[in-house]
Amino acid sequence: MKLMHRAGLLTLLLIFFLSLCRAQTKNAITTWITTGDSSILFKKQPGEVLWTTKKYPSPVIEIDDSKKYQTLDGFGFALTQGSAMPIIKMNAAKRAALLKELFDTSGNNIGISYIRLSIGASDLNERVFSYDDVEGDTALTKFDLGPDRADVIPVMKQILAINPNIKILGSPWSPPAWMKTNRDTRGGRLLPAFYHAYARYLALYIQAIKKEGIRIDAITVQNEPLHPGNNPSLLMTAPDQLNFVKNHLGPLFKSLHLDTKIIVYDHNADRPDYPIYILNDALARKYIDGSAFHLYNGDVSAMTDVHDAHPDKNIYFTEQMIVQFGREEKATSPSLNIAGPVQWLFIGATRNWSRNVLEWNLAANSQFTPYTDRGGCDMCQGAVSIDGDSVTRNLAYYAMAHFSKLVRPGSVRIASSEIKQVANVAFKTAAGRIILVVANTSGQNQLFSIRYKGKSAQLTIPAASVATYYWE
Repeated sequence: MKLMHRAGLLTLLLIFFLSLCRAQTKNAITTWITTGDSSILFKKQPGEVLWTTKKYPSPVIEIDDSKKYQTLDGFGFALTQGSAMPIIKMNAAKRAALLKELFDTSGNNIGISYIRLSIGASDLNERVFSYDDVEGDTALTKFDLGPDRADVIPVMKQILAINPNIKILGSPWSPPAWMKTNRDTRGGRLLPAFYHAYARYLALYIQAIKKEGIRIDAITVQNEPLHPGNNPSLLMTAPDQLNFVKNHLGPLFKSLHLDTKIIVYDHNADRPDYPIYILNDALARKYIDGSAFHLYNGDVSAMTDVHDAHPDKNIYFTEQMIVQFGREEKATSPSLNIAGPVQWLFIGATRNWSRNVLEWNLAANSQFTPYTDRGGCDMCQGAVSIDGDSVTRNLAYYAMAHFSKLVRPGSVRIASSEIKQVANVAFKTAAGRIILVVANTSGQNQLFSIRYKGKSAQLTIPAASVATYYWE
């Protein structure tokens, strides 16, 4: 009887020990890493780091999930015709496998959750077009999505089959040329006589593409309104955009009961005065969800300036090109400059209130074609390069993966202290998981520790590398 009692106690102790081990494992830290020397490319690491009550003397990143900032809408890319063309030309099975890798979250897939589409042609199209190039058709009776039906729309439908909840942003590069002062696809300004017709043009786009099963969550009023050098492009000053939104686009969306958000600016961080000027207008502001930024000029902190001026309006990051090497260059070393872009773009944007981060551009062939003449981008490398059925994953792909896979829509940025040479940002998912992304911008390995709810863990991140850590 005593032996049976002792065996029962041992069994209970064993069950308690195993449950304790499982609890430790559940709360342990899991790591995904990309190293600066390319020896590890976004791989989940074996083993886990356990928490301890010990206080480490190394630099400490304090995580405080009681301090919450913006909710995240997602991470992703622009799907231009330049992206869609090489994708649609792939073998069907190869295309399906690539799209699953890009948009699914299981296994090693990277789970892109946000896409930007061009309304009409962008500078990464074979040719410039609008959806109504019929001179003087102010009633827009000839409006048609036409060229998008060959590549962008079918690829987008395949993406939606994988992730029906993906958010989609639309951005116009130019109105139809006949609506502009110079009657050209490049530059010029929107003629005031066509403000209402152009507002209807944008509304028609939202309605027409919705009939294809593609819901546009938001539009920006104009891509890079202060850069009329692309082809296509448009110069739209802040007073022009204010007038257009306040007196035409906003009231039209309201009358049509369109729930697509209106986002202003959509240009570099060197001109925070542009969106602030528009948002200062009480009548315009009621139609506007927020402001969008690029980072080819200016400092990312300008996004916080706009947030602080209008904290009730959202901040978005809608475009940045990250190039591993140029079209005519060959990689001369295995190094991957990933820590820099993750620090100044992804960490920078999310620490400055952005609800998303979109890179430019999802895909291209190795020659970076197509692009338009007279101002198309001839140096825009895709996150993936596609030649036939051959796929190469580039710097932008790996930088994105460290956020898109685990920081899912609905996650909230939480407080994390900053330390030298180890840039970081932290999030809490809707399910309660804590995620910390760290970029080591130095040329040597960095020892640091994480402190969360009274416990600590010590880690080392290799030189010039990026790591995503998470725990339940």
